Formats: sequence, C-alpha cells, structure tokens
Amino acid sequence: MRILLRLTLSAILATLLAGAAYAAAGHDVIIRNGVIYDGSGGPGVAGDVAIDGDRIVYVGPHAPGRGKFELDAHGKAIAPGFVNMLAHPEESLFADGRALSDIAQGVTLEVLGEDSMGPLNAQMRALGVQRQSDIKYPVDWSTLGGYLETLEKRGIAPNIASTVGAATVRTYVLGEGNVQPTPQQLGEMRRLVRQAMEEGALGLSTALIYSPGSYAKTPEIEALATESGSCGGIYISHMRSEGDRLMEGLEELIDISRVSGAPAEIYHLKASGKPNWGKLDAVIARVEKARAEGTRITADMYTYTAGATGLDAAMPPWVQDGGLEAWIQHLKDPATRARVIADMKDPAPAWENLALRAGPEGTLLLAFKNPALKPLTGRTLASVAAERHASPQDTAIDLVIEDGTRVGVAYFLMSEENVRRETALPWVSFGSDEAAPAPEGVFLESNNHPRAYGNFARLLGRYVREEHALTLSAAIHQLSALPASNLSLAERGLLKAGYIADVVVFDPATITDHSTYERPHQLATGVSEVLVNGRLALKDGKPTGAATGRVVRGRAWKGRAGGGCRRASKEWTWNP
Repeated sequence: MRILLRLTLSAILATLLAGAAYAAAGHDVIIRNGVIYDGSGGPGVAGDVAIDGDRIVYVGPHAPGRGKFELDAHGKAIAPGFVNMLAHPEESLFADGRALSDIAQGVTLEVLGEDSMGPLNAQMRALGVQRQSDIKYPVDWSTLGGYLETLEKRGIAPNIASTVGAATVRTYVLGEGNVQPTPQQLGEMRRLVRQAMEEGALGLSTALIYSPGSYAKTPEIEALATESGSCGGIYISHMRSEGDRLMEGLEELIDISRVSGAPAEIYHLKASGKPNWGKLDAVIARVEKARAEGTRITADMYTYTAGATGLDAAMPPWVQDGGLEAWIQHLKDPATRARVIADMKDPAPAWENLALRAGPEGTLLLAFKNPALKPLTGRTLASVAAERHASPQDTAIDLVIEDGTRVGVAYFLMSEENVRRETALPWVSFGSDEAAPAPEGVFLESNNHPRAYGNFARLLGRYVREEHALTLSAAIHQLSALPASNLSLAERGLLKAGYIADVVVFDPATITDHSTYERPHQLATGVSEVLVNGRLALKDGKPTGAATGRVVRGRAWKGRAGGGCRRASKEWTWNP
C-alpha cells in the first residue's frame, strides 16, 4: 500500500511539475539567437521570436520561458515570410500542394494574378479541363472563392490569395472574341468583380498584351477598377506595352488609378527589348512624379533578363479572336497564315511582339503538351527552325498547331543593368510570375523559367550579398511589409507581436539560387526554416509536408466582420 501510495504521489507530482514546466514554457515555438529583420527596413537586431498558435507573441532580445519547439538561429536571419506578388501556382498546387520551389526560398504567401480561376461559367469550366496539359484536375467550382476554398481543403503549404482577372470576367460575359460590351454587359461585368471582391479577392488585375484582355478599351477597365477600389482593392496590371509603347502603357495605368480611385501596381516592371532599355529613366521619373502628386503607384519584378509566356505573344491579337481553338483553326488557313507571318515580320508592329524583340535565338522553348514535341524542350526557336528548314515564323505557327497550345517559351528581352537598378527602387516588390513546382514527378515533363526556383534567393544572394545593389534590410522590407501594405493586408508582413506568424529563417551568407535555363529544376539553398501560420512548412531545409497554408482574403470579404463593398463612387456610361 505504501509503495502504491508513493507511486500515486509520484505520478501526481510528475503531472504537476509537467504542468508547471508547460506554464513556464508558455510558447509553442521560440526562435532564438538570430538576427531579427522585422520587415520595417530597419537594421537587423539580435534576438528571439516567440509564437503561440498562429500569432507572433514576442519579438525582442530574449524570449522568456521555453517553447515546445525551440530553434537556434545563431548566424541566421529571422524575417517575415516573403510575399510572391505575382505567382502562377494555380495548377501546380493541384499536383503538389507543398509549393516546394517557393517554400524553399521563404515564400509564405502566393498572390495569384493577371487572369483568375473564377468566376467561371459552364463553357469556361469545360475549356478549363479540355486545355489542361501535364497536370490534370477537376474544375468543379464556379466562383473565385470556390477555387480558393478548393485548394485550402486539399491541403497546401503556402498561404494563397488572388485578384480577380478582368479578362476572366470579360470572358464570362462576352466570350473570347474581340467585341465590346453593351451597357448591360458592362453592368454584369462590374457585378462579377464586386462578387469576387466580396469572396476575398485583393483587387482587379489585367494582362493587356494577351487576348482577350487586349480587346478591352480603357473605359471598360476603369469601370471594373472602380468596383475594385470601392471594395478596398488594388488595380494591378501587366500593362498594354512594356516595350515600344512603354510610356503610353504607363500613362494608361496611372489614368486608370486616378479615375477609379484604386491604388495601382505595375506587374513585372521592365523595359522590354534593347531599343527600349533607355526608357527606364523616364519610367522611374513618371512613377515618382505620380506618387509625389498623391497617386499610389507601386511595382513588382522578377530578377532575370528573360520573361516567360507563350507563342501567343509572338502573333497578332486579331488572329487569336475567339480563343485558343479558333486561333489554331485560323492559322491553318493559308491566306490567314500569310497575313500573320507578314505581321510577325513587321519591324514596327501595332501590338506587343515579344518574339520580334527577342529574336529566334532569344526565344527558348519551355513547355509542350504533345509528347512528340517534348524533345524540343530547352531548344531555341532558331535551332528548331533550322532543323525543319523553315522560317522562325512558320516554325512558331507550326508548333502552335502541332501542340494544340500556346506553347511555353522564354523571351530574352531585358538589360541586366536595368534589372539591378530596379531591385533597389523602394516602391518595388518581387514576384516570380511562375508556378511553384518541385524537381520531381510531373513537373519534369516540361521546363520552368528559373525564376520559379530562384527569384527570391537570387535577390538575396546575387543582388544583396554579391552586388550590393540594395541592403539586406531593404530587400526584406521589399519582400514582406511593402507588398503586404500595397495589398492592404492587416497583421502581415512584419515580425511584430499580434501579427500572423509567417516567418522565414535563412543564412544571408549562403542563400543561393541554382536553377538555370538549361537545368531549371534545382531548388534554392540557404533557407532552413519556414513557418506558415505558426507551423513548420520547412524544417532543416526539408519540406514537412504539413498543410500549413490558408486563404488570405481582402478587406471586402463578407466572411469578415464589417466586410462588403461600398457603393461605387460613380456610374458609368458606355458607348462602344
């Protein structure tokens, strides 16, 4: 009996001591002994970060107590999680929710943009399945909110957010043709933008060099941006030109911002094509003038001299009238083909011809759907044209017809000097403009632009550590607090008590990108831990596989207290 009593008392005492120890610990996670860059742009300060649940509860010189999980970050930086301001993992997250290429670089929030995955009508859903390539998935949602919830329920590592695409809304109402909306149709488009904003969209986005977005006239975009602005959202745009009419494209963006009242952002800031490299001075001056006058204009960029898109950016918009399938049928007509080739060779086209400025040697083939064409992956358009004994223009047309897709390509268009200079602009944040693949499985069926695996690590390794284009503090601010503020995201982007615990731990001395155009599927190194909503998505440089991510919604989300849009500030008349 005495032995039993002693055992019982010992058990009680052990329980009490364990409870006391837990009370003393008081935190779920403590990251100790690192250099804290809180995202504000201030210098790094030695200290600790403590986390309870999904919130940061302490940032300072020494976190009291102990944590259930403690991490020694000696010699490393502790920073807010990075925001990918233009991300395209819309499909890759169905194949692999880890978003490994981005998580390995410290990205904790993927902001989807340009077009959007909703709203979708029945025809758009059917085409969404029909046009899939290597990655297959059901399209069983009809709204943007439904798509975001679908991903969250599947389980994803990063947080995700999205704008609503103006071209998506346009397609819902008008189809993919070159037509202008009636007043009633424009009213329906405005309603769809408002609905998406109340489902959590962060703003309105456009991609104005691509069909059918290129068919929209400025007043149409102003009307939709006004709806976004009335819902507390941003207007963010791949401008109508980034090259020959760069300044005109910028003026349109500034005008849309002023008329709509929505803050505006330039997607992937660049001066595209060697004849336009010298325009960067004028672009910077114009943006800073608009900012000084009170118009909120910001930009984002990727840290490479090549962009990546499709061969649709090598052909005139008129031949793409009606969508992908109609475009391919048009190309099969000999007379139409001849006219397209003439337009592709025009040295001063009225549309944004990326292949013209890159040249056949600067056009790199990245992704095909047709298995017979996949061996061409990684080759230039020039080399394939030579092998086929055909012109580059004929070859581009034939590849689109044979593949049944826009064909994924990279265009070498930008100046390294300009890229370096842009990184240091205090109103510029960063976006990969890419999917979030992994170096395995279905992703090896095609090539990604190396920015998918290296955009953020390249900033910190090459432009901060090696070239001193900007300081580490400034870079972290531009990766975290700046984009969070531009998107009006509360309690994100800073290491601050009460803020969401999206945190990255990395070594500034070793963080490096390894992905190349020849061998793109290589993860960056130097990031050891990534916490998303207070949980480890990356530990010791390895993915945990935990579904740590959530949907991040905008200010008008109706699921939030006080959510919803106010009435638009003005009514619009439309005279096409």
